[in-house]
Amino acid sequence: MKKKLLSILLCTAMVSTLLAGCGSKTEEAAPAAEATEATEEAAPAEEAAAETVVAGDMTGKTIAILVKSAGNPYNEKESAGFQEVIEASGATCIIKSPESATAEAQITMINELVAQKVSAIAIAGNDADALQPALTAAMNAGIKVCSVDSAVNKDSRMVHVNQAGVDLIGQTLVNAVADIVGEGGGQFAILSATSQATNQNAWIAAMEAELEKDSRGLELVKIAYGDDEFQKSVDETEALLKNYPDLKAICAPTTVGIMAAGKVLQDKGSACKLTGLGLPSEMADYIGADKSCPYMFLWNPIDIGRLAGYTAIALVNEEITGAEGETYKAGTLGDYTIVAAGDGGTEVILGPPFEFNPENIEEWKTIY
Repeated sequence: MKKKLLSILLCTAMVSTLLAGCGSKTEEAAPAAEATEATEEAAPAEEAAAETVVAGDMTGKTIAILVKSAGNPYNEKESAGFQEVIEASGATCIIKSPESATAEAQITMINELVAQKVSAIAIAGNDADALQPALTAAMNAGIKVCSVDSAVNKDSRMVHVNQAGVDLIGQTLVNAVADIVGEGGGQFAILSATSQATNQNAWIAAMEAELEKDSRGLELVKIAYGDDEFQKSVDETEALLKNYPDLKAICAPTTVGIMAAGKVLQDKGSACKLTGLGLPSEMADYIGADKSCPYMFLWNPIDIGRLAGYTAIALVNEEITGAEGETYKAGTLGDYTIVAAGDGGTEVILGPPFEFNPENIEEWKTIY
């Protein structure tokens, strides 16, 4: 089993967490040996949020998060972290979850939030460009807008809250595929969410760029789209196995897709292996050297929601404008610096992805 990318401190949804930083975070990560003790000593998240939100008076303000779709466990964890921080600040939190992962559904909800005169909107975009008119209208109405997890167009946000650096995710996933496929390489496929998902597309582009530099014999034969729907992701996985009998690996950078693919591969006893980005609680049964997914990666979706909450509050309180080089404190997550994003806008980065494997999956599956 390959070495973990980073020692990470995670905890339950109601326990404050420390996540290791990368370029945009200024605090150092706690050593792995200290993680258990530090977790036990951490203060409740509600208290931490209340202690750190000190600038301005959030009472009477309303801040919303608009995720990709309803019924998505990752989105639910993300929303929970966001709500925790917003409500601890004294503001009211609105959670919007469209039934389908489409730009049209999100546009309707953005317009509703503008009519409600919310103070800020954090949005995980289903389509970067299609959302621009509605989000621009929201900003023109005085609403602070940040994107989270899946970026919107740089001109329709003030700053993006990113899980990890795009290039690092691409490198991590290609390295994992190469490791799982083994020496000599072979065919692999990508099972993504929707074809318009900005985060998925950015990671896939980073993977393709990495393959151009060093393919290690890997052949990307297909990029399939399960639209973040379990049954469609199952169908796409089955089609990949049928159409590419020599397929050695599937990489699914989406929590819904990796869970669906894990079940299909394991139920069929397929020699094809799996990696990608998944929730430990959903993937525990599929993680192992003799199972469908030897190992996978993710970050804490609760923490990405928390960071979005702190960012929205900082924007409302005018502690930041979203300009490159600005810094602010995100509770016990630490101090963050806004950096340039690959699309010409700006972003803050939560931290590098973390490897979940047979050695730690039993511990983390009870956490999220």
